[in-house]
Amino acid sequence: MPRDFLTTGDWTRDELERLLEAAARFKRGDDTSRPLAGKSVALVFFNPSLRTRASMQVGIYELGGNPVVLEPGGTSWTLEHRDGVVMDGDKTEHVAEFVRVLGRYCAAIGVRTFAALKDWKDERRDPVLAAFARHSEVPVINLESAMHHPCQALADMLTIREKSGAGPKRVTLTWAWHPKPLPMAVPNSFALAAAQLGHELTIAHPPGYELDDELIGQLNEQAFDAGTTVNVTDDVEAAFDGAEVVYAKSWGSKMFYGSPEDDLEARAQYRDKWIVDEAKMRRTRGGIFMHCLPVRRNVIVTDGVIDSDASVVIDEAENRLHAQKAVMAELMKG
Repeated sequence: MPRDFLTTGDWTRDELERLLEAAARFKRGDDTSRPLAGKSVALVFFNPSLRTRASMQVGIYELGGNPVVLEPGGTSWTLEHRDGVVMDGDKTEHVAEFVRVLGRYCAAIGVRTFAALKDWKDERRDPVLAAFARHSEVPVINLESAMHHPCQALADMLTIREKSGAGPKRVTLTWAWHPKPLPMAVPNSFALAAAQLGHELTIAHPPGYELDDELIGQLNEQAFDAGTTVNVTDDVEAAFDGAEVVYAKSWGSKMFYGSPEDDLEARAQYRDKWIVDEAKMRRTRGGIFMHCLPVRRNVIVTDGVIDSDASVVIDEAENRLHAQKAVMAELMKG
């Protein structure tokens, strides 16, 4: 079976270190290999994208390959992922055929499929991504799913290493107010990769906005193995104390999947308090500010922070290109 890149949790710490080293070589220009020469990679986008789409297309080109971009329901047929379903509704093609056909044309398949925020018990299983991986005969790369965004996390870890130096750092992942509920994929993957690589992680969020229980268990296991800790708090001010890295991201409450109006009501009280501003950043130890982008200015973070020297969001976005090139080059070895 092919090796996939679905979550960093499927890869060991040593393997992640090798990916980061490879990404750094690509960035420096020390590696000019073209492992995709004469090959194509399918990019399947169920959802909008800027950084993921552009960086993957450019990365495939720079590795010598050809990107094939498909948008189910737009530039390709609508897709059904559930097994055993009677397809008499609005879905035209099943993932079982879609994925296996693409595998005859392409050396790998990237897929972007967000959480619909309708059914927590279903979506936490990553059903669409899982269906792609189950049916594919070539490597599948997760370009953000309901629960994980490993390419973003790998780029984040590369950025921390570049900007703050090698070795464990004090890292704060903070929830932020947002006018609508968002998926958990980015915070899940950032937290997981940070724990795997030995960073001292603090996760700050208001009551009711806990991450997945199983994921928290995995974080603690990874942190223990790496000789570090994971702390969870609802004290947004104290979470910044002594931090060397601040990562801001909003996410929806799993209690309110399928009831967005209830989530909006619950989060309204946190609008003014849960924002990354200059006062909070002054509590850090000269910390850098990170966000995956796109970001709502003066909602998630103030202009004063994102436009400051502490902000590394553009470097972080650039590193998506190098990290994904490292992933594709590694997968092509098989």
